[in-house]
Amino acid sequence: MKQLYLDTHILVWLYQDGAARLTPQGVRAVEEAEQLLISPMVELELTYLHEIARINCTALAILDSLRRDIGLETCKQPFAAVVGAALTLNWTRDPFDRIIVAQAAHRDSPLLTADQNIREHYSAAVW
Repeated sequence: MKQLYLDTHILVWLYQDGAARLTPQGVRAVEEAEQLLISPMVELELTYLHEIARINCTALAILDSLRRDIGLETCKQPFAAVVGAALTLNWTRDPFDRIIVAQAAHRDSPLLTADQNIREHYSAAVW
């Protein structure tokens, strides 16, 4: 697996517990990926989660740690291209999920997620 995108909750879990909350398939996907990526939308969602006290750590703390520890990178695809891909994802009204999935889909890449709705609608979802 060349590139693997990570959903927001996966980052939180990796930061808090390492790979303990991932499935064996999820652990294997992370270990085999040459590049671990996130959508910039993940950064925004982490910030929102911190602001509403759903997570205790700031987005910056989580991202800095994972960039250092697992080589996490933020995808640099042009936003207009990602939004173009998101226009066809009418199975969700969640703007975070829509952009995060579109970011991976635009590159035909897998997305590691435990989100059941994403897994039902994005054929390249891994869990």
